[in-house]
Amino acid sequence: GETVFCNPPYGKKIKDWVKKCYFESKKPLTTVVMLIPARTDTSYFHDFIYNKSEIRFIRGRLKFGDSKNGAPFPSMVVIFAH
Repeated sequence: GETVFCNPPYGKKIKDWVKKCYFESKKPLTTVVMLIPARTDTSYFHDFIYNKSEIRFIRGRLKFGDSKNGAPFPSMVVIFAH
């Protein structure tokens, strides 16, 4: 029964993180919030996110700290709350 925030590494293993977060959110009173790239063409998006979570797309590109350049991809917040 917890709320967890996860900003996983954005490499090839992100699908494993999404899958883990999806299944962890199935535990009673558990909510998982993820900040991840908005890659709606991936199998993990369709298998574990689409129609299984609340999705909030972030307008524009994220910038961290004093960076003048944004991320090279769009981002989304995924909320698993069952």
